[in-house]
Amino acid sequence: MSIPDNLNKIKSSLPQHVTLVVVTKTHPVEKLMEVYNAGHIIFGENKVQEMLDKYEQLPKDIQWHLVGHLQSNKVKFIAPFVSLIHSVDSLKLLQEINKQAQKNNRIINCLLQVHIADEETKFGFDFSEIEQLLCSEELNQLKNISIVGLMGMATNTTDPAQIGKEFKSLNIFFKKLQSSYSSFQILSMGMSSDYSIAIENGSTLVRIGSSIFGSRN
Repeated sequence: MSIPDNLNKIKSSLPQHVTLVVVTKTHPVEKLMEVYNAGHIIFGENKVQEMLDKYEQLPKDIQWHLVGHLQSNKVKFIAPFVSLIHSVDSLKLLQEINKQAQKNNRIINCLLQVHIADEETKFGFDFSEIEQLLCSEELNQLKNISIVGLMGMATNTTDPAQIGKEFKSLNIFFKKLQSSYSSFQILSMGMSSDYSIAIENGSTLVRIGSSIFGSRN
């Protein structure tokens, strides 16, 4: 199947309340234009440099999401245009995003990355750290960011029960926070291998690449 066919098949299978971010990492601009020409404008990149290169070459109505790990010293490059940063995993990073957003006269939307996987290699806060952060005076001072939800990645396993359990725990926590923070609208969970389990467990945004573009070389 072609890229537009894959895209349309996935989009037609998603519930109305679930947003699709097409993850474009390592794929050339020509392939991204196939997605764009099929009417989709929400793209996700893992690396700042790759996002910058593609931003320069592609139409400016594309909404760019940074879905990979972000280093503080790279924030300034994407601050002028990034739509949503999924992978915020420290107060220090939030402070830098706020600083660069201020310079660009913007408010940048952010998701807090939560560590739910049974893997040390994944980044993110634990639940108690997020509760402490949200109550902190330091966060209250940051006027050029808006925390609009949470992001999580499940363990890289073929066991659907474990993946479901991890996503469910994040959804329960998300709903708890939603009752206190009206800005919490987005729960970013699920990639090509597990997005259907994520949606069953409350995801409102899925990050899909290989199911649209095919496997990377």
